[in-house]
Amino acid sequence: MSVPDDPAAARGIGRRAQSDIYRAGISGARPAVPVHPEALEQAARKALSAEAFAYIAGGAGAGRTMDANRAAFDRWQVWPRPLRDVSDRDLSTSFLGKTRPSPLLLAPLGVMEMAHPEADLAVARAAASLGVPYVLSNQASFPMEQVAEASGGARLFQLYWSSSDELNASLLRRAEASGCEAVVVTLDTHLLGWRTRDLDLAYLPFTRGLGIAQYTSDPVFQQLVRERARQAGPAPSVRMTPKTVIAGVSMARKAAPITGTGVRGGLRSPLPRAAVETFLDVFSTPALTWADLAKAREWTSLPIILKGIVHPDDASRAVDAGADGVWVSNHGGRQIDASVPTLAVLPEIVERVDGRVPVVFDSGVRGGADAFIALALGATMVALGRPYAYGLAIAGEAGVREVVRNVLAELDITLGLSGHTSIREIASDALRRT
Repeated sequence: MSVPDDPAAARGIGRRAQSDIYRAGISGARPAVPVHPEALEQAARKALSAEAFAYIAGGAGAGRTMDANRAAFDRWQVWPRPLRDVSDRDLSTSFLGKTRPSPLLLAPLGVMEMAHPEADLAVARAAASLGVPYVLSNQASFPMEQVAEASGGARLFQLYWSSSDELNASLLRRAEASGCEAVVVTLDTHLLGWRTRDLDLAYLPFTRGLGIAQYTSDPVFQQLVRERARQAGPAPSVRMTPKTVIAGVSMARKAAPITGTGVRGGLRSPLPRAAVETFLDVFSTPALTWADLAKAREWTSLPIILKGIVHPDDASRAVDAGADGVWVSNHGGRQIDASVPTLAVLPEIVERVDGRVPVVFDSGVRGGADAFIALALGATMVALGRPYAYGLAIAGEAGVREVVRNVLAELDITLGLSGHTSIREIASDALRRT
């Protein structure tokens, strides 16, 4: 059962989580997923295919941005403050006009079918069970309407700004109709980053029809595909290998909402190939500018959060342009190698925003102590990414739930051991800079 708006949902979660784990251990049971972040990643590596692990875990270039994101947390230390009554701790916070059980979000991660067959459905159910809002990716493996039906929890929708305004408008109309609370426009993927692990494997999931369910279920996209198929010439010849056949079957299966047939019929149809090629053409646009963002207000009445803000000047401009939130993110280090780490600029962005809109933070978050540091530096909400994907790969919905519970539990315990009883009390004086 979802508890998205119950402010008491996460109270005492640290004590409960530890008690549950240790009590179960008496009979020999261990957690479904490793608790330590590095052990979690290593277990996921074993559970995933080489291509899936590279796509989820990899970053841009030599991985310097991923390293910098983590190193930025090492520059801060939490002050322990004993002899304070912290028996009743409250993780609740206000976000988008509602009181949430905790300041945690699940960041949008695409192509989760690479980790588990239930993909976004499992993630959404796990998030809803803990009252954590889930930001559904534009590159999800299931249509947003199906995710809404499966979870009933708090959801936001992430939009990658397509080169087709008709498609953008359609996606946002669907997001609003399916009960999403806000739109998160990702700004930093107008060009796909130089992702070396994927390039070494010559593997991009979208070319197999994976991660495009929001598109194949969209009437505007379906029409674009049919028009392309009508105008297309003969299919280019490709060398037939077992992997070619597997890719063809995958494309045929994922294009079923457009072809209206099963795999066998799809293999005979030009539509699956046209769907993939259409997606690759319209996925993003390098011509996107600040002026274009005003169109989103015409397409939806939902609050609009701009994701991918790292420079303080861009944060100021986002607020001046009427954004309902600023999301500080460098895409988890997946777009630019040697990018500025997000935590390093968070305080300055918070100062620029000056409380006018919420500030969401991600990139480099691996546990509850990380979330505490980001909150102390001014973040309104903290978004978790790769760790929950690892939990999904290892143990499905239960794995996601345990990972998220563990982050909340560590945040709860860190809150108490630092002498605080409420998220609202945390400020920069809770930290010492190394």
